Amino acid sequence: MKKDKNTKKTWIQNGVFVFIIITLYVTGLHTEVIGFVQRGVLATGLMNPNVKEITNKNASETISEYTKADLNVKLIDGDGKMTSLADLKDKVIFLNYWATWCPPCIAEMPSISKLHKEMGNDVAFILLSFDKDFETAKAFNKKKGYNLPIYTLASNLPAMLQSSALPTTYIIDADKNIVLTHEGMANYNTDEFKVFLENIK
Repeated sequence: MKKDKNTKKTWIQNGVFVFIIITLYVTGLHTEVIGFVQRGVLATGLMNPNVKEITNKNASETISEYTKADLNVKLIDGDGKMTSLADLKDKVIFLNYWATWCPPCIAEMPSISKLHKEMGNDVAFILLSFDKDFETAKAFNKKKGYNLPIYTLASNLPAMLQSSALPTTYIIDADKNIVLTHEGMANYNTDEFKVFLENIK
């Protein structure tokens, strides 16, 4: 009798767990939940880009090793206006690939939003959405109150700016060198990263 009660209890617990998982997937909240958990991982700093090895851009022997970015990339912004990376002359570019269905992208978004609020006047932030429907990305940006400059592609990406991973972030200095490529999530709102961006202006 006791064994039957334990079995019944186990079935009920498993049923509740399965119901929660299905509900999260049906409502689309699983991305948010996984992103929230991954945000805890970001707090450790273990996944952040290593900017210590990148020297000041005045060190010409280091800069000469960097790949020049082809900025002939056409984009459409949240208002439907066409623009291009090439229009961002003499600015450091923070180019981030993301999507609303990507939990690691969701996890790093708050740090990018905070960095943008602090450095958005000095650094050009381009958050390139890979959602099939750009309206989904725009609605997400508005709902979360990030007010980030999001874009969708209107042309092909050049080879040096192609990535098979989401999220991926490229940092392009004022001389159009790709000085950092980071695949995977990161916490970009750190003092170390801010100093790095200041040094490549």
